[in-house]
Amino acid sequence: MQKGNITDMKNIKGVIFDFDGTLLDSMNIWVEFEIEYLRSMGAEAKPGLAEVLRAMSSVEEAIYFQEEYGVKQTVDEIISGRNALIGEKYRNSIPLKPGVMEVLEMLHNKGIKMCIATATERELIGPAIERLNLLKYISRVFTCEEVGVSKSSPDIFIQAADYMGTDVHETLVVEDALYAVTTAKKESFIVAGLYDKSSLDHMEEIKKLSDYYWMDFGEMLTFLTQCPS
Repeated sequence: MQKGNITDMKNIKGVIFDFDGTLLDSMNIWVEFEIEYLRSMGAEAKPGLAEVLRAMSSVEEAIYFQEEYGVKQTVDEIISGRNALIGEKYRNSIPLKPGVMEVLEMLHNKGIKMCIATATERELIGPAIERLNLLKYISRVFTCEEVGVSKSSPDIFIQAADYMGTDVHETLVVEDALYAVTTAKKESFIVAGLYDKSSLDHMEEIKKLSDYYWMDFGEMLTFLTQCPS
């Protein structure tokens, strides 16, 4: 299923990609590791944990673990412990979603600038980005940790657009999560929703909010191929 006007895409000069659940097929792994981490702290995850954590930065998540689950570690210790569990997967095995490289190559050939805006810490995504050879296409990575706020605030998208030198009306934000789509849309960015199983419950809401919606990168590639230069 596609949504969006092909001719409008010709105005796009920059693209901001989310990483986990959008470029990287990792959301199912995160759910497993969050549960494992809490269990290692002597706590059992409550139903809906993934949905609760989805809109949080790493610091917000650590504070939530302290307040909701009674985890006694400091915020830094919680983040380090959680990252230690999942870091090996980022370094060695989590794959890109099918079709990502073909889309990045097409955008690159069109001269469109690209950044990543992610809630995941640089220490995790850095090795994955290098392993997957994304640096040819991605000019800079922005993290919520470094920006200082989650994607419930538009700051990370604004900083990425400023870096690329693109106005919000010529910058496409590609996201799989409802809260991030909502934030970018409120700031008047052009927004593309991308399907991920982790956001299935919000798919219809994401479709309604987004200017474009694609089920996968193959569908996005077909759409871009039809766009005027």
